[in-house]
Amino acid sequence: GLLLVAFLALPIVALVARAVLGGAVAAEAGGSAVLDAVVLSLATTAASLGLAVALGTPLAYLLARRRIPGAAVVEASLDLPVVLPPAVAGLALLLLLGRQGALGGALEAVGLRLPFTTAAVVLAQLFVAAPLYVRSARSGFAAVDRDAEDAARVDGAGEWAVFREVTLALARPSLEAGMVMAWARALGEFGATIMFAGNVVGRTQTLPLLVYSAFQSSLDASVVAAAILVVAAFGVLLAVRLVGERPGGGPRRGPRSLAGLRSVAVAAEAGGEPDGDGAEREPERDPDAARDGRSTHAAATAGEARRDGALAPAG
Repeated sequence: GLLLVAFLALPIVALVARAVLGGAVAAEAGGSAVLDAVVLSLATTAASLGLAVALGTPLAYLLARRRIPGAAVVEASLDLPVVLPPAVAGLALLLLLGRQGALGGALEAVGLRLPFTTAAVVLAQLFVAAPLYVRSARSGFAAVDRDAEDAARVDGAGEWAVFREVTLALARPSLEAGMVMAWARALGEFGATIMFAGNVVGRTQTLPLLVYSAFQSSLDASVVAAAILVVAAFGVLLAVRLVGERPGGGPRRGPRSLAGLRSVAVAAEAGGEPDGDGAEREPERDPDAARDGRSTHAAATAGEARRDGALAPAG
C-alpha cells in the first residue's frame, strides 16, 4: 500500500519541488504566456461548469425520479465521454461542429464558427466534464428521502419550495462533489481541446496546452504551468474533503432534521422565515379543545366496547 502511495505522490512532489526550488516559478510565473493561460483556463472552466450545472441538474433529476423510454441508452451515452480517449472526443466534436461537419454549414449560415475559438474550448471541456457532474447529481437526487418531501407538501409547501429547500438541501453534498470533479476534469482537459479548438496563444491555449507547447522550447514555463495545475486541483479536492468532514460545516449546514427541512420549505412558500435553525414549533393547543377531544375519544371508545359486549349498558 505504501509503495503505491509513494508511486502516486513522488512524481507530483518532484514536479512541484522543481517549480519552487529550481527557480522556475521566479523565472516564468510573471510571463505573459503563463498569465494568459491561467486567465483563459479560469474563464473557460467557469463557463463550462456553469453550463454543466444549468443543463445537467434537470437531466440528473429526471433520470433519478422518472421512468423514461430508453433510459439505459441515455445513461450509456452520458457515460461514454468519460471512457473515450480525449482525442476521440475532440475529433467527434470537429466532425459535428466543424466547417465541414454535420452541423457546420448550418452554423456558418447564421454566422457561427466554433472551431479554433474560445467557445470551442468551453464546448470541449463541457463534453468531457459534464458527465461527471450528471452522474454525481443523479446519485444525490436518487438518495433523497421521499418522506421528507411528502411531509413538506403536507405542511403546505409548494413544489418549487420543496425542490429548493428540501430536495436540493439533501442532495447538496453530491451536487457539490460533482461540481468539483467536473471543474477539475475541465481544468485538466487537453486532447479534446487541441483537436477541436487548436493551440492559439491567448485564445485557446489553456494551461494543459501550455505545458505541451512550452515543453518543446522552455522547460521552466512548462514546469510552472504543470505545477499550477497540480496545486489548483489538489487544493480544491483537499478543501472539499476538509469542509465536508468538519462538524457543522460544508454540506451539513442548515436544518439538521426532517422537521427543520419541512419548516424551511413551508416558510419559503409563505414568504417568511423559520424559527431558529429551522426547527419546527409545536402548535399551541387550546385546553378546552384538548378536553373536548379527550371526552370525544373516551365516548367513542366506550361505544365500541359496548358493541363488542365488553361493557354492559348502564341502568
